[in-house]
Amino acid sequence: MVNPEQILRLIPETQNFDWISELTPLVWLQHVGSFGQAIAFSDLFWPDFIEHDGCILRMGQFNEANYQEWLKSTKGDRGAVEAVINHTHLTDLFPHQDLQPTREQVVKLGSILKEMWQAKLDRDFPGRCYVSFYQHQGHSLDGFEITVLQASHPRPGQ
Repeated sequence: MVNPEQILRLIPETQNFDWISELTPLVWLQHVGSFGQAIAFSDLFWPDFIEHDGCILRMGQFNEANYQEWLKSTKGDRGAVEAVINHTHLTDLFPHQDLQPTREQVVKLGSILKEMWQAKLDRDFPGRCYVSFYQHQGHSLDGFEITVLQASHPRPGQ
């Protein structure tokens, strides 16, 4: 992503850096980012997954009590449990921002997350999981979500 117009659309904060002639996302990060932010973002882009009771779950989303509640409410449908525990609404990732994301920003982030999560799952659980990136067609961006499911589990609702 080196197109200056695309950078301004996807990272509007870079408008404050018009004094840098060759602005790229990496150059911008070198001015505003930190090691702490990079480490925190690594958990988003390259999350840990665990296998629990036949399910593959995002470690940061899993706790036993919640898992048992969902297992009970879905009458033992582990595919549905995976779907609900593993799904992430992209607009929920940064709820305390003054500016609302654009559709282009949400699609870009969702596409990147889908590729990275799939690569991580393919490494850790070869051939067992797939990542779904649902792109809502309405005006609201709240419906954009990414979900991890096992290939052997039917998609919820099917």
